[in-house]
Amino acid sequence: MPDLLIELFSEEIPARMQARAADDLKKLVTNGLVDAGLTYASAAAFSTPRRLTLTVEGMLDASPSLVEERKGPKADAPEKAIEGFLRGAGLTRDQLEERDTPKGKILFAMINKPGRPAAEIVAEVLETTIRNFPWPKSMRWGSGSLRWVRPLHSILCILSAEDGAQTVPLTIDGITAGDTTRGHRFLAPDTITVSSFDDYSAKLKRAFVVLDPAERRDTIWNDATNMAFANGLEVVEDAGLLAEVAGLVEYPVVLMGQIGDDFLGLPPEVLQTSMKEHQKFFSVRNPKTGRIERFVTVANRTTADDGATILAGNEKVLSARLSDAKFFWENDLRIAQSEAGMQTWVDRLSNVTFHNKLGTQAELISRMEALAGELAPMVGADAEEARAAARFAKADLSSEMVYEFPELQGLMGSYYAKAAGKSDAIAAAAQDHYAPLGPSDDVPTAPVSIAVALAEKIDKLTGFWAIDEKPTGSKDPFALRRAALGVIRILVENDVSLDLSVALYSGLKLHGVEFGDASDEQDFANLDTKVNLVSFLHDRLKVYLKDQGTRHDIIDACIAMDGNDDLTLLVKRAKALSETLKTDDGENLIQGFKRANNILSQAEDADGVEYSFGADIKFAETEEERALFAALDTAEAQIKPAMEAQDFGTAMSAMASLRGPIDAFFDAVQVNSDNATVRRNRLNLLSRIRTICSSVADLTKIDG
Repeated sequence: MPDLLIELFSEEIPARMQARAADDLKKLVTNGLVDAGLTYASAAAFSTPRRLTLTVEGMLDASPSLVEERKGPKADAPEKAIEGFLRGAGLTRDQLEERDTPKGKILFAMINKPGRPAAEIVAEVLETTIRNFPWPKSMRWGSGSLRWVRPLHSILCILSAEDGAQTVPLTIDGITAGDTTRGHRFLAPDTITVSSFDDYSAKLKRAFVVLDPAERRDTIWNDATNMAFANGLEVVEDAGLLAEVAGLVEYPVVLMGQIGDDFLGLPPEVLQTSMKEHQKFFSVRNPKTGRIERFVTVANRTTADDGATILAGNEKVLSARLSDAKFFWENDLRIAQSEAGMQTWVDRLSNVTFHNKLGTQAELISRMEALAGELAPMVGADAEEARAAARFAKADLSSEMVYEFPELQGLMGSYYAKAAGKSDAIAAAAQDHYAPLGPSDDVPTAPVSIAVALAEKIDKLTGFWAIDEKPTGSKDPFALRRAALGVIRILVENDVSLDLSVALYSGLKLHGVEFGDASDEQDFANLDTKVNLVSFLHDRLKVYLKDQGTRHDIIDACIAMDGNDDLTLLVKRAKALSETLKTDDGENLIQGFKRANNILSQAEDADGVEYSFGADIKFAETEEERALFAALDTAEAQIKPAMEAQDFGTAMSAMASLRGPIDAFFDAVQVNSDNATVRRNRLNLLSRIRTICSSVADLTKIDG
């Protein structure tokens, strides 16, 4: 069984495209081979800045011969129909089989498809792959028609077996496949002839090319951390930057340089961002002070002076970049510490549009300020401090530093707020109010930060709802799903109880929404606008809880209850119910409840009355009935105060304790007794089961 080796050698491939391109090469080629009948044992793809490589091991040397059965027209069909079938099958009339079927005599063609050699199939599959490769961006060069991410120089394509290697015959746009490649552009640029993947990877390594990107990443990280450790420092982890730098070099050589003393006073995040964005440098931190004091760069070659010239050039360019950052920092500080202070930046935001239907950034800030003040008492924050925090939370959007590095917004606001003499709570809110941006981000925990972060997200949700810009399907251009998840996580993870009706009513009013007769939050609670928005939040809550192992039907059973505007209590109720239903008592109680509810509902429909009161123990005829009366009395006495105290665990446990008495009742008692009084009493007893259980959750929505 031969092994296949493919290398597509080109000018430098952008680092961000390499991993996806290697996966695409593997997928397209192996799928094409299998579709053509060539199975294989294993495959692996690799990438460097100048090459995509695929190795396929244990491949068949030819596709198997096949016999295809093709059903044709009826034997007595018109001659033209039969002739058309013969042309398509490539057969003559005497080569067809005539078979009896339930629909009469039918003609069948047995078409022999001989196997094809692997080299022929590989050539076809690889040409199709190259000509239809899904690059995000591609280019043409010279006079050819081929498109590739960068000019394609050569194609290596060989089939290797025990008796030697065979070059696959293939020519694309004047590029003929061969058995040669090249090593490192500067250190070993000569042609290399290879006979197998092992030979290929070994010769490339000797030619200063590390083929596996994972090996390059490990080399960079190990060398960088060891170099930093030797100097009493540590490298700031950045997985994204590590992957990108590994895609910029074929032979990584790690060098550590100095940052000028003039720049060591800059915030560490500024140094880190500037070096990462402009130079692709890793930041090296002093663990004792937290300052960024050095940098690590990765060269693509060794030099006679051990990288001294490279470092000198990098340090010179870095000094120029950091001079700009230092200027921005000092200029911003002068404004923050001036008499007008950060209000100068807030005023400038009146000329910056937030959304053409929702006003300017300054108007957004004004709404956030009002909302934060209302929310503050509900989350344990000082209202005046929350309003001040909201007023200055986005002020840094006007700063020069954030204009240069937008990813530092919020963080720089925190620095500037401290420089302006604002409280620690206001400074923290500037940094935290955007959070959480992703599902793994921490949520703000300080009361003022919570108030401002909620205000920012509630304003976004109510604003885009007010202008009817809701998410549709997979489209969510304004990240409203993320905002909703942020509200949920902030409330739930901080154990904050908040009536969403109040918050959403305030947010929509600030956006100028008119509610007609709905003059307060209670009236507002029944309006379609609010119901629609809360339903959206409930849908996001289902996703959030599903990721934590809570079933959708359990959440639905809790959403159906009063108080579902309080997401924190809703989550507590859902988790308590989920834990209860994991027990045997809880699971079996559902069956007993549904049996009671079904019997009761059928009787009420048939009799045209509601059996909702009047169950009296004096009409009980069996011990099981009397035991159920007692159990319901006990459970009700426990559930009612537990629900009032929001002790859902105790309430659910008391409800689950009914499982035994309910099962015993149904085993021993016939509800529809011939005695009308007894029957009515028993139906009213079932009504008590429904009422007591339904006070905890709507169990009719539970599956099973």
